[in-house]
Amino acid sequence: MKYFFLTEGWQIGRVWEFGGLWDDAAWRRSPRIQRTNIAIDHKDERLWLYQVEDPILMLEVRPHQMANNTSNIGQVTIKRLMTPEEAIAQLNQASNLLTASN
Repeated sequence: MKYFFLTEGWQIGRVWEFGGLWDDAAWRRSPRIQRTNIAIDHKDERLWLYQVEDPILMLEVRPHQMANNTSNIGQVTIKRLMTPEEAIAQLNQASNLLTASN
């Protein structure tokens, strides 16, 4: 499994795997992406930890249209996903660790 942090109020768009864009028809399913119940506060933003399956290489993320977002950022591509060890290290360094029940 791989991991990444995503700001609350952002959503996942396109997903890439080794062959290019994720193709639900070829894989016969959607990519496995799950938000965990763990978040950290970083610079006044809540960042949720997400878990993705190994074939996923990159994800496009963008703010929800309804979110109260003051940023001019329209979308971001996450190209570097974390290993479990890297995710644990980030959680250990966080000054404020939050949990929520699913």
